[in-house]
Amino acid sequence: MKTFENKVAVITGAASGFGREFANIGARLGMKLVLADVQQDALEKARDELLQQGAQVTALRCDVRHAADVQALADEAMRAFGAVHLLFNNAGVGAGGLVWENTQADWEWVLGVNLWGVIHGVRIFTPLMLECAKKDADYQGHIVNTASMAGLLNAPTMGIYNVSKHAVVSLSESLYQDLKLVEAPISASVLCPYFVPTGISASHRNRPDDLKQDTPATASQRAAQAMSDKAVGSGKVSAVQVAEWTFDAIRDDRFYIYSHPGALGNVQHRMEEIVTQQNPGDPYAAAPHIRDMLREKLKG
Repeated sequence: MKTFENKVAVITGAASGFGREFANIGARLGMKLVLADVQQDALEKARDELLQQGAQVTALRCDVRHAADVQALADEAMRAFGAVHLLFNNAGVGAGGLVWENTQADWEWVLGVNLWGVIHGVRIFTPLMLECAKKDADYQGHIVNTASMAGLLNAPTMGIYNVSKHAVVSLSESLYQDLKLVEAPISASVLCPYFVPTGISASHRNRPDDLKQDTPATASQRAAQAMSDKAVGSGKVSAVQVAEWTFDAIRDDRFYIYSHPGALGNVQHRMEEIVTQQNPGDPYAAAPHIRDMLREKLKG
């Protein structure tokens, strides 16, 4: 996808973090924007700010866990602008703790947003975009799914999040291959950020009432939250930078998008362990003080 002016971008998780920056860049490039978020007040603020900048924008509250909400988002995009060219399946939440201590509600919430949100986006929007392509000989489309470096690595006390993001990487690679197989004028990318200040460590603020944590947090869950707050909050790479790199990748038709390429050494080590049938190595071998600190926190 080489040109963006007057093209239509749909963005979930658009009220903050990467989604908000995708919208800013889209507006700057002259795109028509369809914003979605579960937090109504933040969504309305983002919409109003972009309208004041002269962008063409529509916004719809959307809980991506629910297929009906994602279908309504697709319907709104077509009602407002008549096509979709660029889709960011970006909404995401985080939760941690020892993997056996996560409740069913924890799993339903994290997988509902991080995985099912992407599944619904791919299932509903890809056929719609293919139909748009049939009506426009010059059509170019692109789908970006937000995963994480946690989709390529498996740090402890992040199991529930790791599972969701590994699945998004797999889904994205499968989508890419399927689109190539049918020679569609649509490509795909997967965004794998590391620790970037986006607000995801505070995503529990939007946890739905039907999936609220109804038991006190365990020591491991408190430790995981504290480490996430610190790591995300102290990140040196900004959401603005990652959004710019993402649009560069779309232009260049690059599939893998990383915020911290230096972390790929850890991914390479993991792949070598898999191929050579070694047991998983210590993820904190290069930073044992973090492992020791985590163990102290687990003692509670």
